[in-house]
Amino acid sequence: MANHSAIPQLGLGTFGRTGDNGIQAIELALEIGYRHLDTAQSYNTEQTVGEAVRRSGLARDEVFITTKVADTHLAPADFMPSVRSSLDTIGVDQVDLLLIHWPVPNDVVPFESYMTALKDAQDKGYARLIGVSNFTIDHLERAAKLLGPGSLVTNQVEIHPWLQVPTMRDYARSAGLRLTAYQPLVKGQVAQDDVLKAIANELATTPAAVALAFLMAEGHIIIPASSSRRNLENNRAATALSLSAQHMDAIRQLDRGYRHINPTKSPHWDD
Repeated sequence: MANHSAIPQLGLGTFGRTGDNGIQAIELALEIGYRHLDTAQSYNTEQTVGEAVRRSGLARDEVFITTKVADTHLAPADFMPSVRSSLDTIGVDQVDLLLIHWPVPNDVVPFESYMTALKDAQDKGYARLIGVSNFTIDHLERAAKLLGPGSLVTNQVEIHPWLQVPTMRDYARSAGLRLTAYQPLVKGQVAQDDVLKAIANELATTPAAVALAFLMAEGHIIIPASSSRRNLENNRAATALSLSAQHMDAIRQLDRGYRHINPTKSPHWDD
């Protein structure tokens, strides 16, 4: 069984961190103490992630790097060349975690094809760990039958205080699968939530830190994105923030199924 505990619980989302400014933002995050960087073929940030890690002076094994195979690269002829291209672009021999970014609707590309290709990429040494993103429970069950239970270490999905995905959360817990929360702050929108603001005032912190601490207390990996030193430091402070049972219960009441990312290619969500 794969070791999902090897994934640092706090990561940095790198969508939008492109060019020199992107490199500087990622370098800053590494300076502050982030050790988990999340990129993707479709983000155009694989190069900036690699360059930031090289400029940081950190050893390769000190930084956990995740990338994702785009749904446009899942066909058999495209999958492995795209993975090798990602490695070349980042400038590494292996990523720590390789994900399928989106499942292909209606199995236009056979599910079995790209899932076995994902495992083959791991077997070839291109990825230490493998997982998925935006998968439903049905997808996860099909993957477990195909690859074996525990082969996948995470399902990366949108999770935040307003979208707590209880059905997926409970399934993942029962299956021993960690969820990685993307958009954990809904691009800063949660900072306006009155409940989060009240808890933040009580604890002398920020609403964003409260939201992130809640998600981590629920057992999720989180990958908030920012280029601001202040926000990067505040977000990282969430790792040392303890919420009471009353705080947790109050935040659980905020779930209203608000989904921020829902393109037409989305599967039929469980929550």
